[in-house]
Amino acid sequence: MKRIVALLATCATAVGLTTLLGPQPAAAAAGCKVDYTVTSQWQGGFQAGVKVTNLGDPVTGWTLKFSLPDSGQKLVQGWNAAWSQSGSTVSAAGTDWNRTLATGASTDLGFVGSFTGSNPKPSAFTLNGVACTGSVEEPPPNPDPGTGTPVGVNGQLHVCGVNLCNQYNRPIQLRGMSTHGIQWFSKCYNNAALDTLAKDWKSDLLRIAMYVQENGYETDPAGFTSRVNSLVDMAEARGMYALIDFHTLTPGDPNYNLDRAKTFFASVAARNAAKKNVVYEIANEPNGVSWTAIKSYAEQVIPVIRAADPDAVIIVGTRGWSSLGVSDGSNETEVVNNPVNATNIMYAFHFYAASHKDNYRATVSRAASKLPLFVTEFGTVSATGGGTMDRSSTTAWLDLLDQLKISYANWTYSDADESSAAFKPGTCDGTDYSGSGVLSESGALLKSRISTADSFPTS
Repeated sequence: MKRIVALLATCATAVGLTTLLGPQPAAAAAGCKVDYTVTSQWQGGFQAGVKVTNLGDPVTGWTLKFSLPDSGQKLVQGWNAAWSQSGSTVSAAGTDWNRTLATGASTDLGFVGSFTGSNPKPSAFTLNGVACTGSVEEPPPNPDPGTGTPVGVNGQLHVCGVNLCNQYNRPIQLRGMSTHGIQWFSKCYNNAALDTLAKDWKSDLLRIAMYVQENGYETDPAGFTSRVNSLVDMAEARGMYALIDFHTLTPGDPNYNLDRAKTFFASVAARNAAKKNVVYEIANEPNGVSWTAIKSYAEQVIPVIRAADPDAVIIVGTRGWSSLGVSDGSNETEVVNNPVNATNIMYAFHFYAASHKDNYRATVSRAASKLPLFVTEFGTVSATGGGTMDRSSTTAWLDLLDQLKISYANWTYSDADESSAAFKPGTCDGTDYSGSGVLSESGALLKSRISTADSFPTS
């Protein structure tokens, strides 16, 4: 699911390679497919990509090797693997999040190379020592960052450093909306409403807020799991990312719902593991609980997801209603000094613009250089979800998130009778979600921000 690369010719090529991914190369029917592409080339340098799809038995621990046929070719840097070069041989070994390739699974790597003479394509590809052979075909054109859906352009996401990155290992920012509780506002999430969100708002993601208490998941686990999966599919069909939110709020200690979380995430992760559009948020707003307890919860739930879906990004809630502890008189240092023991994770930050201002923004500015952050929920109003919209503070927040490339979801894409809702009350009883007359003041502001072009990087 991430990006794989090799060396290229002056023109882009694609190599279909078939080989055995396993310890018994005699089983010729098993193997892999490798799509090889030159993504860009300039004087003295180039960038290359190869996508590997496992067509054989699952493999854990792999190394791709190939030979650079020109002595002037050098590996400069690579991503999504541990890269090295010895003489003319380049090696790329799987990392924690892509070390295991299930049957049918793919991974993408990338690297930048330099050359002083010619730049012929590499040769002698091997995967775990088994020769890869195949025919040469013309590659498909690269996705245009100005066209296509968010998922179509960015593919499987992952965390790189403190950033959320796409399949090209480039930092991106997703902008979108959160549902309200799906037990109360399911009528707001029909085909017409999601068409408007994807096509008119040009939203990158839909956060699916599944309350656990408050007449939520605990009352009907199978029913709510089915509703979440249905919304994941609806988002996928429209090219949006789906952020599955295990919306714990009361009680504030996520460990109260530990067994429910394990059951729920085992189910949705197994069902959606092959999808590229799913992100997991494992605890909405921990409150009245220590960071140590939240960390303990996360380190028990994350392995349940990883057992079924090793690639997806997972977001961990933070202390003080996901304020990095600020609302409890603390700050980001408790997370920086005692991070969750897991990879490919991010930390949630929530704010409500009329209540949370300069000191909260200062915390995010500091923390963003040390922690991968995702604003999975925010409002333009007070922390109660009501009151007057604070346009000035909201604009300051959104400008900061844009500057830091921090992704966000606004509360809420609903017609709730509160000023944080994007629609005026009664909108979801009708069929018009796109007209300006149905938008609240908050909805109009958020639509104007979200619908601007993303310009996702692809090289």
